[in-house]
Amino acid sequence: MALPRTDTRVTYPQGAVESASRVLHVEARDDGRCAVLLDTTAFHPVDSAWPDQGPDRGELQAGSRTWPVADCVVGATDGTTLYLGNEAPVRKGAEGWAFVVVHLIYGEGPAEGDDVVVRVDSAHRAAVSAGHTGCHLASLALNRALVGRWKKDVAPDALGAPNFDALAIDTTVIGELGSSDRYRLGKSLRRKGFSGEDLDTDATAAAVNATLAAWTATGAPIGIEADGPGLTDRRRWICGLPDGRAEIPCGGTHLTSLAGVDVAVQLELSDADGTPVLRMDTRVRPPATA
Repeated sequence: MALPRTDTRVTYPQGAVESASRVLHVEARDDGRCAVLLDTTAFHPVDSAWPDQGPDRGELQAGSRTWPVADCVVGATDGTTLYLGNEAPVRKGAEGWAFVVVHLIYGEGPAEGDDVVVRVDSAHRAAVSAGHTGCHLASLALNRALVGRWKKDVAPDALGAPNFDALAIDTTVIGELGSSDRYRLGKSLRRKGFSGEDLDTDATAAAVNATLAAWTATGAPIGIEADGPGLTDRRRWICGLPDGRAEIPCGGTHLTSLAGVDVAVQLELSDADGTPVLRMDTRVRPPATA
């Protein structure tokens, strides 16, 4: 069967942890793994362009056979060659290219044309979704806490505060029940108008945590709005907070509300090659039913 010409249909943005799928393509890789492409999947893949949220865990099942999914990544194909992760020679949306979810398994996989069931480890998904939701909330609360340190007008975040998170972010890692963000406070940020001198991390963390406590106390619903069902269709994280409706472009997975959720951060300043670095570690306690 030929490689697909359209993006994989994904159901994880709506919270699905199981999907019935048809195998479109099976390809042996040089590393001994087998790449399996499906028409539809509930599996969240890691995206090499911004690998903040890792892949789901779980399995594929066809009849009586089951394959653990060793990894799940975003791939790209022009209809003749399958590229995995950063091997892709084009960016998402390139004309004539399809972007696909690649399930990587060991051993001989299912056959092209087979019907399979995708099952995601729901406990791991829920924990990572809590971490991703906490990451968004913490970034917005940090932006708010640092409002007074800007001397110039810069692009605002989803709630209207200067978007420190977007302008200073170096790396983000989202895991189970938390995340870690690393911000560079160097010359580039100072030229944009940010003053990081004498930043009191304890006082700033206290301000962030007070905001987070007020927001989570509302139990506000969380939604994902999508332009379509395809892997590369734009998706947005939506949450109605006391300071307004927050809308952030995001391709990850999330909790469905803030009910029963606690989010708190710790901040630490360090130095990297002479550049001050602010690290924010976010921890999330999800509701008991998550």
